Amino acid sequence: IYRTYLCVSSFFMMKNTKATIENITLIKEIAEKSWRKHYPGILSNEQIEYMLEQMYSETELQNHFENPNYHYYLLGDEEKTLGIMGFENHYQEKTTKLHRIYLLEEAKGKGVGKDALQFLKEQAKNSGDERIILNVNKQNPSYYFYVSQGFKVYEEGVFEIGNGYVMDDYLMEYFL
Repeated sequence: IYRTYLCVSSFFMMKNTKATIENITLIKEIAEKSWRKHYPGILSNEQIEYMLEQMYSETELQNHFENPNYHYYLLGDEEKTLGIMGFENHYQEKTTKLHRIYLLEEAKGKGVGKDALQFLKEQAKNSGDERIILNVNKQNPSYYFYVSQGFKVYEEGVFEIGNGYVMDDYLMEYFL
C-alpha cells in the first residue's frame, strides 16, 4: 500500500510516496547516482564505494524497513522519482533523525529539497518529536542548504566507520 502526500511547490506539484521494501533497488540506484555525482572531491572513490556498500546493502536496507520508526519516502513529481529521504522518528527522546536525503541532478533548483524538509518537519511533529537532527560532512555544500532552512550546528564529530575511514561531520539540529 502506498501513501502519497502532495506538497505545493512554486514550480510543480511534488509527491512524497512512502517507500516499501519493494523499492530497495530504486533507493540504492538514487543513492549511488547522488553519491557518485556529489562526493568526489570530498571523499576518495574508495571511501565512496565502501560507504555505499555499508549503507546501501540489501541487508542494511531491509533492516531499516523492519524498524517501525524508520521511514523512506520517494520524492518527485507526477512523472518521476527525483530523490529519496530516510528518517527515523524517536531516534533519541523527542528527536527525529534525518539519515539521508538524496536528490538526482535534475531535481536541483526545483524546490524538492525544501519541500522534503517541510514534509519531514510535519512528520516529526505528527510523531510527537520536537527536534530534528542530522549529520553533514564538513565539506559538503549541502551544509549551507540546511543552514538556510533553519538548522544550526550543535556539535562537531569525527566518527570511525571502519576500513580506516572516518566521517568528519557537523551535527545539526532544528527545533519544531
